[in-house]
Amino acid sequence: MSEPAKGRSSRWSYATAPDLDRTLVQRLECFPRQPDMLVYGFRCVAAVLLRGWLKVYHRLTFRGLEHLPRDPQQSFVLVANHQSHLDAPALLAALPMRRLHQVFPAAARDYFFTELPRMVFAAVVVNALPFSRDVAGAQSLRACRALLRRPGNVLILFPEGTRSRDGAMGAFQPGIGMVVAGTEVPVVPCRIEGAHRAWPKGAWWPRPRKLTVCFGAPLSFAARGRGKEAAFAISAELEAAVRECQ
Repeated sequence: MSEPAKGRSSRWSYATAPDLDRTLVQRLECFPRQPDMLVYGFRCVAAVLLRGWLKVYHRLTFRGLEHLPRDPQQSFVLVANHQSHLDAPALLAALPMRRLHQVFPAAARDYFFTELPRMVFAAVVVNALPFSRDVAGAQSLRACRALLRRPGNVLILFPEGTRSRDGAMGAFQPGIGMVVAGTEVPVVPCRIEGAHRAWPKGAWWPRPRKLTVCFGAPLSFAARGRGKEAAFAISAELEAAVRECQ
């Protein structure tokens, strides 16, 4: 047998997962999550089924896909209006399957991470990042920035903070500005159309209505400061960009 190449180890190392002693609920709440091949496999199957459902039942179409960064090592943010629970799956469907486990839609911790069925859908199916909308929000913003510092990650944010009740887009909160200010991470504005008609807030089951997602040209805020005033200005600029998506 030949000697192992210099600088390489000829032995495999094995260690138990650090979250092995946690309960299922604790593991679902944890972020960042530990790699799990069973979860990865289930997520892939669910993604194929969801994409088929959106294509057939909702006739999902995309405009402006050329604006999405193609470099698999490029981290970026998708910023969209928020009409229904179909929004995150529709945005996920626009991205290549190879990036599936590196896409993280921000999901309200007080809604998606309080009951087991919602937790399973959020953490396993869509790989959601638990986002606090209360006093712990600053910690969630730091988690978003840390995620974007790693190459190849995609963060999905809905800066309105909650689903629209009438389909109209509300004002963007300044949190998005705090996340991207002073960074070179591209921010792609996205406008989702038809999701409110398909699955309005309070409805139990989605209706067969057409969905369209429009992507605008990416923006960068590397030259912006990280103060409160800059955060509000960035959020207003992104809100305008989302409204202008055609």
